Amino acid sequence: MRLKSILLCLVTIIILSACSSSPTGRNQVVLFSEGQMSSLGEQSFTEMKHELPISKEAKINAYVQCVTNAILHYVPIQASFSQWEVVVFDSPQVNAFALPGGKIGVYTGLLNVAVNQDQLATVIGHEIAHVLADHSNERMSHAHIANAGLQISNIALASQDYRNEIMALMGVGVQYGVLLPYGRTQETEADIVGLELMAKAGFDPYQSIELWKNMAKASGGNHTPELLSTHPSHDSRIQELTEKAQRLPVFTGTKPNCVKAS
Repeated sequence: MRLKSILLCLVTIIILSACSSSPTGRNQVVLFSEGQMSSLGEQSFTEMKHELPISKEAKINAYVQCVTNAILHYVPIQASFSQWEVVVFDSPQVNAFALPGGKIGVYTGLLNVAVNQDQLATVIGHEIAHVLADHSNERMSHAHIANAGLQISNIALASQDYRNEIMALMGVGVQYGVLLPYGRTQETEADIVGLELMAKAGFDPYQSIELWKNMAKASGGNHTPELLSTHPSHDSRIQELTEKAQRLPVFTGTKPNCVKAS
């Protein structure tokens, strides 16, 4: 019982000292400073730019930058960095990402699935939302806490009294609960915040639904079951985005006109 009490106290102290709230009001545990996260993001992005081919197509770069700039106009100024950087990677991957420190990467393969500016804005808004919601910090913090707990647990493994209980805690709960990149809660939150951003910028939020229909077709129906996936299922995502889009205010300004490269 003493080990369990010590472990509980340590985890409680860490959580209470590092509590914050996400943009949707969800409680978070973040252990690292904004400066630390920005530095890690910049280092990772620099490595990626050295390892992956970067697109030289001027029209593609201008198109991606146009969509991104329209969204960034509605993004608050960040304390840990002054400027967002966008790089288009020449790769067939259907993907995009944003890192702490304002680093955004878009793979050219995404443009085959996100077929217009509104669908591309859905993805870019979603990835920017991950940064605004401090999801990388939250993910790393959870992993850090889990690792600390496992190290303490290893001491107790010498005692048969705790072995079965601790081994259970080290199993599915850790593997699928905190260590997978961006859990489903974070992905859903990024969907919500990202949809709000792209709609504020004048992009059509209902095109987010069409995007995920395209994603479903591109996957050929072969995707990981929702229970063990870091992303919500396509059906769940489409339903949630539809409900959110219906609640957004109608845009009355000038819509962006970002021309996709043919």
